[in-house]
Amino acid sequence: MSKRRILVVDDHFVVREGLKLIFELEDEYEVVGEAENGERALVMIDELKPDLVLMDLSMPKMSGLDVIKALNEKENSVPIIILTTYNEDNLIKEGLSLGAKGYLLKDTTREELIRTVESAVRGEVLLQPEVSKALFNVKKKESTINTSFNASITERELFILQAIARGCKSKEIAFDMGISERTVKAHLTNIYNKLEVSSRSEAVAKAIEKGIIHVKK
Repeated sequence: MSKRRILVVDDHFVVREGLKLIFELEDEYEVVGEAENGERALVMIDELKPDLVLMDLSMPKMSGLDVIKALNEKENSVPIIILTTYNEDNLIKEGLSLGAKGYLLKDTTREELIRTVESAVRGEVLLQPEVSKALFNVKKKESTINTSFNASITERELFILQAIARGCKSKEIAFDMGISERTVKAHLTNIYNKLEVSSRSEAVAKAIEKGIIHVKK
């Protein structure tokens, strides 16, 4: 079985070296490249086609959020995990809304890092308790939330939202609900339209932000 290929993007050499050392001890992963800024990251993502990108937010030339935006414009769906020192509610919200598969602080443990990477390569979104709390804080601060918004989500759509927040695939959801996979995908399309998003990770982030679902840890 081939190893999952990881690109590390951070403007600090020590951080990049530390992450490389962590993954050298893992049988399933390998760091295939590193970039010191966002512009270089975009070039290397095109060249190396990694399975996952670990990326800082604050970097010279191009920020991590701008890299994600650029990838979205190019319809490049490589999983991104944000790894940063910035524990700011709005940054967490924006990163996840743009489609990041995880948001980790640099004081995270090796075990939390590996669990988040494992989830991301499976297409799942795994949030640390402090990240879920930050999203909840954003929700509380936004006084303009439309309270009728939640009412537009049907029971079936709520079930599906909760399922994708746990990382379930469409086939698994279809089996649990006793419906076809095509019907699940139709419900997902309706969810995306109602939440005004275009991906599962965006849907989960928006649903948490709006208080439609809650991620338990």
